[in-house]
Amino acid sequence: MSTRCRGLTQVLGNDRRQALAMLLGGGLAGAALGAPRQAFGGATLMAPFPGDEHFMRMAIAEAARADLPFGTVIVRDGDVLSTGRNLGRTTNDPTAHGEMVAIRRFVAVRPAAELQGTTLYTSGEPCPMCMSAILWCGIGRLVFAASIDELATELGQIMLTSRQVADAAPFAAITITGGVLSAEALALFPK
Repeated sequence: MSTRCRGLTQVLGNDRRQALAMLLGGGLAGAALGAPRQAFGGATLMAPFPGDEHFMRMAIAEAARADLPFGTVIVRDGDVLSTGRNLGRTTNDPTAHGEMVAIRRFVAVRPAAELQGTTLYTSGEPCPMCMSAILWCGIGRLVFAASIDELATELGQIMLTSRQVADAAPFAAITITGGVLSAEALALFPK
């Protein structure tokens, strides 16, 4: 390694991609090597589709029967593949969020690879744990009702949005639609 490159890695840490990009300067090679690692994954925001309210109402119905009012429906081509609702108190499992329950139910009977490209509807924007699971599964679209900011007015939340988590995942691309029937989902919280 050249003295200049060693000096750059001392300044930049051990990120050789960044050091090499700085050495190459401009041009296509410098731009490609200097690009952030998350440039290939991340979230695309999208307006609601006509059928979104139908499936969101199903997710909200699941939420109405949950320990905490969170419900999920996983759909492909108009067919419901799995449902879930928060069961954390019932099962003594703090990871039993609606999204996790729906994913676990699906993979109990079908290969996880079949989740790729599905749409997940959920009554509340996924927490970082659930959003990470959604990304690892290759789910192609997320539709949520109440946002993290809205949910934080009702109960404690980790203040990372689904988009922030998705944008930090260079291996996955996902489309996100938020705010579908948000008021109906929030109405499930006790006043």
